[in-house]
Amino acid sequence: MTDAATLPYRRNVGAMLFNARGKILIGRRTDQPGAGGPLDGGVWQCPQGGIDADEDPEEAVLRELREEIGTDRAVIMGARPDWLTYDLPAALIGRALGGRYRGQTQKWFALRFTGQDSDIRLDDQQPPEFDAWQWIDLPSLPERNVGFKRDIYRTLVRDFARFSQPA
Repeated sequence: MTDAATLPYRRNVGAMLFNARGKILIGRRTDQPGAGGPLDGGVWQCPQGGIDADEDPEEAVLRELREEIGTDRAVIMGARPDWLTYDLPAALIGRALGGRYRGQTQKWFALRFTGQDSDIRLDDQQPPEFDAWQWIDLPSLPERNVGFKRDIYRTLVRDFARFSQPA
């Protein structure tokens, strides 16, 4: 068994993508129990992913959008000044994130989607990160099945509420 205390945190970016109506995009993870069930089943999250060694967080968040939802048609409206850190649940230590990390430290961005819904393509990455997506009201995010990331999302709902106004 891997001792979490000996593992580092993975540097990561998160994208809270707002459409013109002020709703945010969430995707249903393909690798969590319940994925593949009815549209409201499974574990949902905002796009996010690791920062490459030579990459700025601003570049990483747009790259992650391209990889996970097939488009980077977005502009950065703002960022959370502090990084948010979470620990993986004990059952995932040594398994998730390649088994090399105890959790993630994340730089979160609020972005305005400048494309059309048809630009969103979940099949551009193999294997795909998400098997479904939808636009939801920001305050409802923590009440969705977001797994162990609920506290992170509660913080983001509060901090990014100002970006949820229709464009």
